[in-house]
Amino acid sequence: MKRIRICSASEIPGQGMKCYDTATGSKVLVVNSGDQFHAFQGLCPHQDVCLDEGFFDGSTLTCHQHLWQWDVKTGEALGLAEAPLERYEIEHVGGEIFVLQSSALRACELFKGISDAVIGRLDALARREEHGVAAALYDIGDPADDLYILESGRVEFEIGREDRTRMAGFMLRKGEMFGWAALLQDQPRRIARATCMEPSTFLRLKGEDVLKVLAEEPAAGFLVMRQLSTLITRHLRTQGGK
Repeated sequence: MKRIRICSASEIPGQGMKCYDTATGSKVLVVNSGDQFHAFQGLCPHQDVCLDEGFFDGSTLTCHQHLWQWDVKTGEALGLAEAPLERYEIEHVGGEIFVLQSSALRACELFKGISDAVIGRLDALARREEHGVAAALYDIGDPADDLYILESGRVEFEIGREDRTRMAGFMLRKGEMFGWAALLQDQPRRIARATCMEPSTFLRLKGEDVLKVLAEEPAAGFLVMRQLSTLITRHLRTQGGK
């Protein structure tokens, strides 16, 4: 877990908020609810909009672009919002605000609700990779062996078979998983092309290693597979799949 200094507490007025760039390249939103500080991902999970341009009424944070809302204590989605905010633990020491950033696995919707012990096992298996602009992560027809979890950056997809492809055109946020065919039976080949549109960092896991851990942890395995089916249904319905 990384401990990162963000700002002085005096920089954030009561019932106010401010977004900061960190040395790791991410944006962090710090919110002062009057008696407590909170920290979240700085960009809206819907689009790349800085959340400090929105509204905060003391309990609810609202993105001004499309009026997505979140509970400022938990980051949970409210109203129109379709995704929660990644919430960071805070340390307030000597008038300084620090955030503790956990593994992207903890932010991944696929692993939501999984115990720290299982997350720790998976994190130990993950390989952290960095790729530059235009780097191809996989192509149509490649073996579907690994799954990816985005830490930072942006990925674009083309969906199709053989020479028939089309742009999927969606944005990934930190913690979003793709390459999910690695967790499915009878899906040995990719049906999408994944390309980095800017410098990007990922956690990469072998699908067979993840399945082995989940087989040894039946409760976690059931939850992950149920959440995987929800994710697949959502992406196939709205974006053409991954």
